[in-house]
Amino acid sequence: MAKVKTGSVRRKRRKRILKHSKGYRGGRNNLKRSAVEAVEKGWNYAYAHRRTRKREFRRLWIARINAATRMNGLSYSRFMYGLKKVGIGLDRKALADIAVRDEAGFAKIVELARS
Repeated sequence: MAKVKTGSVRRKRRKRILKHSKGYRGGRNNLKRSAVEAVEKGWNYAYAHRRTRKREFRRLWIARINAATRMNGLSYSRFMYGLKKVGIGLDRKALADIAVRDEAGFAKIVELARS
Protein backbone atom coordinates (compact mmCIF):
# COMPACT_ATOMS: atom_id res chain seq x y z
CA MET A 1 0.00 0.00 0.00
CA ALA A 2 1.28 3.42 -0.95
CA LYS A 3 0.94 6.35 1.43
CA VAL A 4 -1.95 8.66 0.53
CA LYS A 5 -0.82 12.28 0.35
CA THR A 6 -3.22 15.18 0.87
CA GLY A 7 -1.64 17.57 -1.65
CA SER A 8 -4.11 19.71 -3.59
CA VAL A 9 -7.13 18.57 -1.53
CA ARG A 10 -5.79 20.22 1.64
CA ARG A 11 -5.10 23.46 -0.21
CA LYS A 12 -8.60 23.49 -1.78
CA ARG A 13 -10.21 22.88 1.61
CA ARG A 14 -8.18 25.68 3.22
CA LYS A 15 -8.81 28.15 0.39
CA ARG A 16 -12.54 27.47 0.49
CA ILE A 17 -12.74 28.34 4.18
CA LEU A 18 -10.43 31.36 3.91
CA LYS A 19 -12.51 32.72 1.02
CA HIS A 20 -15.55 32.74 3.33
CA SER A 21 -13.64 34.33 6.23
CA LYS A 22 -12.50 37.31 4.16
CA GLY A 23 -13.02 40.55 6.09
CA TYR A 24 -12.85 38.95 9.55
CA ARG A 25 -10.43 40.51 12.04
CA GLY A 26 -7.20 39.07 13.43
CA GLY A 27 -6.35 35.43 12.87
CA ARG A 28 -9.97 34.65 12.08
CA ASN A 29 -9.37 35.54 8.43
CA ASN A 30 -6.07 33.74 7.74
CA LEU A 31 -5.55 30.93 10.30
CA LYS A 32 -7.46 27.86 9.19
CA ARG A 33 -8.63 26.60 12.58
CA SER A 34 -9.82 30.02 13.78
CA ALA A 35 -11.35 30.73 10.38
CA VAL A 36 -13.31 27.45 10.39
CA GLU A 37 -14.76 28.27 13.82
CA ALA A 38 -15.64 31.83 12.80
CA VAL A 39 -17.18 30.84 9.45
CA GLU A 40 -19.26 28.02 10.96
CA LYS A 41 -20.53 30.32 13.69
CA GLY A 42 -21.38 32.90 11.04
CA TRP A 43 -23.31 30.33 9.04
CA ASN A 44 -25.23 29.30 12.18
CA TYR A 45 -26.16 32.91 12.90
CA ALA A 46 -27.18 33.45 9.28
CA TYR A 47 -29.44 30.38 9.36
CA ALA A 48 -31.09 31.39 12.63
CA HIS A 49 -31.48 35.04 11.70
CA ARG A 50 -33.17 34.27 8.39
CA ARG A 51 -35.99 33.00 10.60
CA THR A 52 -35.73 35.79 13.19
CA ARG A 53 -35.94 38.45 10.47
CA LYS A 54 -39.51 37.42 9.67
CA ARG A 55 -40.56 37.84 13.32
CA GLU A 56 -38.85 41.20 13.61
CA PHE A 57 -40.56 42.59 10.52
CA ARG A 58 -43.96 41.45 11.78
CA ARG A 59 -43.26 43.22 15.11
CA LEU A 60 -42.31 46.40 13.24
CA TRP A 61 -45.47 46.33 11.11
CA ILE A 62 -47.67 45.78 14.17
CA ALA A 63 -45.98 48.68 16.01
CA ARG A 64 -46.55 51.00 13.04
CA ILE A 65 -50.19 49.97 12.60
CA ASN A 66 -50.80 50.35 16.34
CA ALA A 67 -49.33 53.87 16.37
CA ALA A 68 -51.41 54.91 13.35
CA THR A 69 -54.66 53.42 14.68
CA ARG A 70 -54.20 55.12 18.07
CA MET A 71 -53.74 58.45 16.28
CA ASN A 72 -57.18 57.76 14.80
CA GLY A 73 -58.70 56.87 18.18
CA LEU A 74 -58.73 53.06 18.01
CA SER A 75 -56.60 50.29 19.48
CA TYR A 76 -54.69 47.79 17.34
CA SER A 77 -56.70 44.77 18.44
CA ARG A 78 -60.08 46.45 17.85
CA PHE A 79 -58.82 47.68 14.46
CA MET A 80 -57.78 44.18 13.35
CA TYR A 81 -61.06 42.73 14.64
CA GLY A 82 -63.01 45.40 12.73
CA LEU A 83 -61.08 44.69 9.53
CA LYS A 84 -61.86 41.00 9.79
CA LYS A 85 -65.57 41.70 10.39
CA VAL A 86 -65.82 44.12 7.45
CA GLY A 87 -63.94 41.65 5.23
CA ILE A 88 -60.86 43.69 4.39
CA GLY A 89 -58.10 41.17 3.73
CA LEU A 90 -55.01 43.41 3.78
CA ASP A 91 -51.96 41.91 5.46
CA ARG A 92 -49.93 43.72 8.12
CA LYS A 93 -47.14 44.60 5.69
CA ALA A 94 -49.54 46.42 3.36
CA LEU A 95 -51.38 48.11 6.25
CA ALA A 96 -48.11 49.37 7.75
CA ASP A 97 -47.05 50.73 4.37
CA ILE A 98 -50.37 52.55 3.95
CA ALA A 99 -50.13 53.90 7.51
CA VAL A 100 -46.69 55.38 6.82
CA ARG A 101 -47.23 56.69 3.27
CA ASP A 102 -50.92 57.64 3.11
CA GLU A 103 -52.38 58.91 6.39
CA ALA A 104 -55.70 59.99 4.86
CA GLY A 105 -56.20 56.61 3.20
CA PHE A 106 -55.38 54.82 6.43
CA ALA A 107 -57.87 57.01 8.32
CA LYS A 108 -60.57 55.84 5.88
CA ILE A 109 -59.63 52.20 6.53
CA VAL A 110 -59.83 52.87 10.30
CA GLU A 111 -63.32 54.35 9.84
CA LEU A 112 -64.41 51.24 7.92
CA ALA A 113 -63.03 49.02 10.69
CA ARG A 114 -64.75 51.15 13.37
CA SER A 115 -68.15 50.73 11.68
